[in-house]
Amino acid sequence: MPDETKPILRILGTRGVPAAHGGFETFAEQLSLFLVAKGWRVVVYCQHDVAEVTQPLSFSTWRGVELVHIQIASSGPKSTLEFDWKSVQHAGAEPGLCLVLGYNSGLFLPWLRLKGKTVLTNMDGMEWRRAKWGPAIKAWFWVNEWIAAWSSHRLIADHPAIADHLATRRPRRHIATIAYGANEVPPQPEGPVRDLGLEPGRYLVSIARIEPDNNIHTIVEAFSRRPRGATLVVLGTLQRGQPYHDRLRDAASGEVVFPGAIYDGAAVAALRYHARAYVHGHTVGGTNPSLVESLAAGNACLCHDNAFNRWTAGAAGTYFTDPDSCEAAIERVLADDALVERAQAAARARAAAAFRLDDILSAYEQEFIAYTGHPAGPQAVGAMT
Repeated sequence: MPDETKPILRILGTRGVPAAHGGFETFAEQLSLFLVAKGWRVVVYCQHDVAEVTQPLSFSTWRGVELVHIQIASSGPKSTLEFDWKSVQHAGAEPGLCLVLGYNSGLFLPWLRLKGKTVLTNMDGMEWRRAKWGPAIKAWFWVNEWIAAWSSHRLIADHPAIADHLATRRPRRHIATIAYGANEVPPQPEGPVRDLGLEPGRYLVSIARIEPDNNIHTIVEAFSRRPRGATLVVLGTLQRGQPYHDRLRDAASGEVVFPGAIYDGAAVAALRYHARAYVHGHTVGGTNPSLVESLAAGNACLCHDNAFNRWTAGAAGTYFTDPDSCEAAIERVLADDALVERAQAAARARAAAAFRLDDILSAYEQEFIAYTGHPAGPQAVGAMT
């Protein structure tokens, strides 16, 4: 039987844990395990795609985290909406504080308020600005952002620029700024790198969803303009017949490799640690978890030049805006050992100063304590309000 004396947190908005999909799932896993160790009861809603629903709801426990498994037989955006609605229905009838990750189904949050729930929402990035969406989907996200902003007791921004944006929706007293975090990456074995045919220190690595607003095509085109004597490794799922993905393959030289998506944490850590530099083309979002993880690995970072990336990477970054400046940045990073060494040192310093994982998770706990009255642990230094 669950311990009814423990404070309860319910995490909605991800596909569930253990993490096997993306940044939100990784964060949900990290936060869940941290809070369980601190004496919380944590419940995470998990989506299971099936051909036919045979068991709508089931329950299990993973490393002390309670999991609510929801079977979904639909596909595409409909499956996400159906899963989010069923999660909200269940959470609304059960005790506990609700943490919602993302606002893509913000229209369901008023239901939680009607049920008397306290709702904190990590508002993620400005999804409605992404180039890949058409006008109708952009309008959907824009409306859901407003609904989530006014249906939540507390909005959590992962970057100061996101907090500034949210302040156009809601007074600042309702907004907390807490970045993502990562543990320092210690020296890693070379095996996972060599297994991919790569030479440590002689490759650049990109780890991202392969879509236009992450500038993957810009990076591949710039790298492929002439022989480099090095390799560009592009992690992420590529689909045959998807126009953007096909263009990417066509633009790639023989020095570009596409290993697909890799979810093995040890392999990804080794790929980061032994890279000459990490390449980050994101344009829409906040403190991107992949960039933070690369700083923690001591990577020199080659980043798209925007307010999000400048604040996050700082002196660890060499910046670009288009294929020409990207090519120039690639050439500098490949040729200038002193530049890379300075950037690597700056990356570790930035990660230690602003993105220590325990500080970030403690900052979240302090937000939850404000609503539950659960006795606080050590005060977080990574929170900005």
